[in-house]
Amino acid sequence: MTGTIHSQELALKIKQSRRKKVLAWTVAGVLSAIYLVISLAPFIFMVMNSFKEKFEMLVGGVFALPKSLSFSNYSSVLQGNFLHYLLNSVMILVISLLILLFVSACASYPLSRFHFKMRAPIYSVIVACMCIPVHITLIPIFRMAKASHLYDSVWSLIGPYVAFGVPISVFILTSFMKEIPREIEESSEIDGCNKVQIFFKMILPLSKPGLATLAIYNGVNMWNEFSFAYTLTQSANSRTLPLAVWDFQGQYSMNTPMIMAVLTLSLLPMVIIFIIFQDKLVKGMTAGAVKG
Repeated sequence: MTGTIHSQELALKIKQSRRKKVLAWTVAGVLSAIYLVISLAPFIFMVMNSFKEKFEMLVGGVFALPKSLSFSNYSSVLQGNFLHYLLNSVMILVISLLILLFVSACASYPLSRFHFKMRAPIYSVIVACMCIPVHITLIPIFRMAKASHLYDSVWSLIGPYVAFGVPISVFILTSFMKEIPREIEESSEIDGCNKVQIFFKMILPLSKPGLATLAIYNGVNMWNEFSFAYTLTQSANSRTLPLAVWDFQGQYSMNTPMIMAVLTLSLLPMVIIFIIFQDKLVKGMTAGAVKG
């Protein structure tokens, strides 16, 4: 009799647990669907209206589907200076990211693996630089660009982008490298490797998830950066995509579908890169979470 009661209680608990799981998954699914709609709605709105004619939004409404897929907006944008702006952004992004990741990795390696007196103060100063507002440095950096004859060139943007990306990159990468087992480093030293060889052959390959995460994080910030690009460049030959959007907005202020086409083309490279490297981003984030 007692065994029957226990089995009934156990079956009841299992049913309640299943109901709770079903309810939890249902709530999670509903919240995820709501978040997905909120996230995709602006993107769908932008792409949908980019195919409309100039006055079609005023006549048919902003949320109405386009009467036909008109690519005239995209062809007009591409016939202008958009591709030149795109090339400038890509060049600045690639060079800045390569320098930033290399400098951050070189700084994070001794801060995470070596023991010396000034390690804590140096690390504290680097982390404290994260608190410096970008806008208070615009005038000094502008004067430096003028004095070094780099003003109004794409090279004037690489320095600030790298400098402001180093603190957060060193902060994250130092924590990531600390979790790499020291046995790997010790075994490499037994095999005759010096510190430089260990860094390039062991530490850097094992830090690829963290480097990929930093590349995507800093890459998005550099791609969308406006303040330095607006302050340090003037001519169309040196401007980047955010300024292209600014210029097109002023040029086609009454042609909203044209502006939507510019925004779509500006956003498309980052979407493609994220789709390609999203697995590395997730691995880097989960690795940091597990090790942290």
